[in-house]
Amino acid sequence: MSLSESLEPALGQKLFSGDLPGGLESAAMNTQATGAPLIDPIMERLEDQIGWYDRKSLLNQRNFKRIKIIEITAAALIPFVSAFNFQRMAWVSGGLGVLITVLEGMLHLNQYEQNWITYRSTCESLKHEKYVYLGKAGPYAGSTDAHAVLADRIESLVSQEHAKWASGQLQQPKPSAG
Repeated sequence: MSLSESLEPALGQKLFSGDLPGGLESAAMNTQATGAPLIDPIMERLEDQIGWYDRKSLLNQRNFKRIKIIEITAAALIPFVSAFNFQRMAWVSGGLGVLITVLEGMLHLNQYEQNWITYRSTCESLKHEKYVYLGKAGPYAGSTDAHAVLADRIESLVSQEHAKWASGQLQQPKPSAG
């Protein structure tokens, strides 16, 4: 059994200081009361949110850039294709124009560029908060309960991003019925 396997608790169990093999407890772990959980829900939440925003930012960036590259290519092909005198070139040019319109509609509807920027900004803010907390700097330096301040600031950042997203959804024009 490897060291990592011996440290992995069974599914649904919390890891306690008494569960670690001898000699692996750090000085910080030794100061905890016996039976205190080693898994920190606040840091877990922070890491989870950093990972989510990072993945979603990358996904939105890729989608935005792929669609834009296809749009630019299609737009560049229209005058090129129009120069040929083949029987169906008008259809090809028209099809490329329709493709550009559909892709631009997708960009507008899904807001890939805005989501990419917003998610990246939130991810970097969460990373910044993590490192300020770990460095015991800024608002954590003189705090009597730095952990509670971290939890509050994490949730504040996530709530702000959610409010921006909801506001953006409300500002999108609704299609009229009929």
